[in-house]
Amino acid sequence: MSGLSRGVYALARTKRRRYIWCAWWTGEPTAKPFRPPDAWGGGADTEEEAKVLAERAAGMPLELVDGHWAGAWKRIQAGMAPFPKRAPTPAPGEERPADTRARPVDPYALLGIHATATLDDVKAAFRKKALEHHPDQGGTPTAFMAIKRAYDAIIKRRTRARKR
Repeated sequence: MSGLSRGVYALARTKRRRYIWCAWWTGEPTAKPFRPPDAWGGGADTEEEAKVLAERAAGMPLELVDGHWAGAWKRIQAGMAPFPKRAPTPAPGEERPADTRARPVDPYALLGIHATATLDDVKAAFRKKALEHHPDQGGTPTAFMAIKRAYDAIIKRRTRARKR
């Protein structure tokens, strides 16, 4: 690989609010395959200090490039992929995909009862739903656990209300 007419360096912040620096002077950084830096280091308190350390390692003046290169090297050092895959950003006017996070479920609705149901009604509704959705009866473990969590939440609310 031929040398660069210029050397480059990139900076990234660490969890401890210091700087990691990466320097390339024998070739440009590349994404595929990721080209590791010729030298790197961390622990600099300021951007200027990191630049001085990088230039000292390179033995020449360096130009700052996009910090995502240093971030990629930081991720590689942590055993991760250099560039995490992100969901594509929708074009203007396109709808975003539905949020995949779980939404809170009303435990009373899940058991099919009203919020004013008696404790006996809650227990009876739980038994009925548990028999319908138990894995031994052809249901799924996910559905059964959701019903159990709903029942537990109602019981917890009722016992907490009594203690007050």
